Amino acid sequence: FGGLLKQYEIALNTDKLRSYNLSIADVFNALEKNNQNTGGAYIDKKPNAYFIRSEGFIKTITDIEKIVVTRTSSGAPVLVRDIATVQLGHATQYGALTRNAEGEVVGGIVLMLKGANSSIVINSVKDKIIQIQKSLPEGVVIEPFLDRSALVSRAIGTVKTNLIEGALIVIFVLVVFLGNIRSGLIVASVIPLAMLFAIALMNMFGVSGNLMSLGAIDFGLIVDGAVIIVEATMHQLGHRKPGRLTQDQLDDEVYKSAG
Repeated sequence: FGGLLKQYEIALNTDKLRSYNLSIADVFNALEKNNQNTGGAYIDKKPNAYFIRSEGFIKTITDIEKIVVTRTSSGAPVLVRDIATVQLGHATQYGALTRNAEGEVVGGIVLMLKGANSSIVINSVKDKIIQIQKSLPEGVVIEPFLDRSALVSRAIGTVKTNLIEGALIVIFVLVVFLGNIRSGLIVASVIPLAMLFAIALMNMFGVSGNLMSLGAIDFGLIVDGAVIIVEATMHQLGHRKPGRLTQDQLDDEVYKSAG
């Protein structure tokens, strides 16, 4: 965005057009026919085939000036430079891109493909900018205006902070309300196990970890089932006679609590 759109301008001399009995359409047709590539056949040289193509696109003002519009009765060619003045110009400008009241600048936007990793794309763009900067004229620099990497970093930091703080608060509340440190830690162990399972499935199905996919995790819902089972197990154990239980008895108590 911004800047002037380069174009070639041909200023016709109407008096010279009349003298050669030409119209604007004649000039237009001559320019159109002399500004195109033409494909030919191919030469088959086993095992290779050579394709023939004529490149005729206009590249400079001189190319335009040398285009033949017509011929006189004596056969002399009438060139564009004989009836017009060719010069560089620009298209009509309907807007401008400015920055910090320093005058006009040129801006661009990099679009990321759907499903691409934003961090990888941003790093690749930065590497390309360094390469492009080396080929730019002196005094022309590329300055990022909106760098999405800052947004990505803040989003990752927000998710990390919310997960850590949320887990610590849930563990503290569990220990306090269950009244038993071991029971609270057992319930709290569901959090890392659930996160490990969720991250493994996200990686399997190609779901990226971002503010939307991780920021909405509710640790209260994650440990809800474990709290009920542990609390019911403690209630069952509280009604038993004191003594050490075997592994089978412990499994039976947990099974009854979960059922």
